[in-house]
Amino acid sequence: MPGPAPDRRTVLTAAAAGALATACATAGGQPPGKVAVLGDSAAWEKPMAAAGAAMKSVAGLRLVPEVNPSLESFEQVVKSSLRTSKTPDMLKYWSGYRLQDLARTGGIVDLTRQWDRAVGKGWVDASLRDAFTYRGRVYALPMNLAYWVFFYNIEVFEEHRLQAPRTWADFLTACERLKESGITPLHGSAADRWPAFIWFQEILSRQDPRFYEDLMNGRERYTDPRAERALRTVESFFDKDWFTPMDMSHASAAPALVHGKVGMVPCGTWLGSTLVGAGAKPGKNLGAFVLPMADPKARPCVVFESSGLVSTVKGPDRTEALEAAGNWMHPAVMKAFSHSLQDGCPNPKVEPPNPVIAGLAKKVRGDRLWLLNRFWEQGPPELVEATVDDLAGFLLNPSSHRKVLRTMQDRADEAWRVWREAEET
Repeated sequence: MPGPAPDRRTVLTAAAAGALATACATAGGQPPGKVAVLGDSAAWEKPMAAAGAAMKSVAGLRLVPEVNPSLESFEQVVKSSLRTSKTPDMLKYWSGYRLQDLARTGGIVDLTRQWDRAVGKGWVDASLRDAFTYRGRVYALPMNLAYWVFFYNIEVFEEHRLQAPRTWADFLTACERLKESGITPLHGSAADRWPAFIWFQEILSRQDPRFYEDLMNGRERYTDPRAERALRTVESFFDKDWFTPMDMSHASAAPALVHGKVGMVPCGTWLGSTLVGAGAKPGKNLGAFVLPMADPKARPCVVFESSGLVSTVKGPDRTEALEAAGNWMHPAVMKAFSHSLQDGCPNPKVEPPNPVIAGLAKKVRGDRLWLLNRFWEQGPPELVEATVDDLAGFLLNPSSHRKVLRTMQDRADEAWRVWREAEET
């Protein structure tokens, strides 16, 4: 089992100097016709370059990706640079409260006009607006549209007379049959720290999506019986020995799924590229489904994740950055980006990059599933960070669920108080 997560301040101190240097490297600006985009993911470098090439043909501008791969320090480094004249032109950032936190600094540009133009052309799903809004104004444009789903091996399911579950009972039956066949039904993980929220998010949103939405926005409490029910459900899966070891990362789970050792892996659709790298073939031996509702009376939903393209106020190439933002949602740019990334696209006019994404998009849009933002983007960032660590503790000791929920609520009381006081000022 992994040890406790390192103190964030220690990690940030170690990484900040080099990361700040990366951010400041863009301060002198790019040559005319080029705009730098600083992000936190090396996996996005090629897709951003592909989008940049497409934008060159659309708007005469080329996006130049720059990467600071330290997730732990990226957010702090960005905020530090916004206070200076040494800030990148554009950023790949999060949605939700993390974006609101950034908008509070006054260092990023209001992109409402660019958003409205995209909506008017049918280039973006208008229901995503709230995820990128602060005080009624839009501060980022969606880059991808990842759905949080359960990946499975089609051939393994067929071998054991299973289909993608359509009901909660189907899902439980699949877990039971896979376990009886010597296959670990479910991937769970506290490795790499952040995945600890996945099972709480998935179970709670299927049992009571309205409560999930209210809890994530500080309108309900972790000590509510509905939150306890979600963790008790996860605990019951542990009792049935349905989970992989909690130190199995997604990188290790991908080949395990492809080779029939693990039955189902919950994650964002962006994991598809990792699975393909492990030998999966979307639509042939790799499928994905939205976890069915545990309460059939609840509004059907799916968790989504979407990064935002942000333009900075003090970026050296601000004029060109705003022009790039205005053309980001163009179908040619979006197609180049999403097809290179092999993930979902916020522009509904862009055809999906593979059969798995196509099937999911058809279901989500056809069934009008309620889009719930991912746990990581919900709530004050400091609260989310701490709650992820609390949930990791639960995964390593499932019988501790009541103590964990009390601890999370104590943190939430203080975090929401601080957040709301800041809103008033």
